[in-house]
Amino acid sequence: MGLNVRPMSAEEQDEIARLSRARTAPARTVERAKIIAVASQGLSIRAIAEQLHLKEKVVRRWVSRFNAEGIAGLADRPRSGRPAIYTTEQVGVIIEVALTPPADLNQPFGSWSFERLARYLHEVKGIAIQHSRVHELLTQEGLRWREQESWFGARVDPDFAQKRGASKRSISSLLLTV
Repeated sequence: MGLNVRPMSAEEQDEIARLSRARTAPARTVERAKIIAVASQGLSIRAIAEQLHLKEKVVRRWVSRFNAEGIAGLADRPRSGRPAIYTTEQVGVIIEVALTPPADLNQPFGSWSFERLARYLHEVKGIAIQHSRVHELLTQEGLRWREQESWFGARVDPDFAQKRGASKRSISSLLLTV
């Protein structure tokens, strides 16, 4: 039993063509638009799957959703499960900890990573949170991670240069003196 794409309006054809070539649209949306674009040429589900290196089940799902819902059917649907919700107080604690130097909290490292921050929040503050969610919350608050810290900025260890010792001469300077 074959599954074909329903007839499309001119607007739908234009939008599918635009999305299937898009460079700034989400990759999943581009892939789904390509499925519909190829399917509109009358190819079988198997041929589409082979051409696009996908499973037949995936091609069948997106053709069916497009037939039922149009372009809107190509969008992601909400995922199951309730998203984690953090109270205003918890978000405040997360931000406060993120803005505090780890050494001030008796941590053995010089800067936070999202993983370290999430682990500290869970173990010390009792806030179970994924490191990716920490990143989202900080971004929502307008904070940019490590914006003020750079490779050439102040060292964590003020005695770094003394401990490191004198710099070695570069190879290019050795070649020039020979």
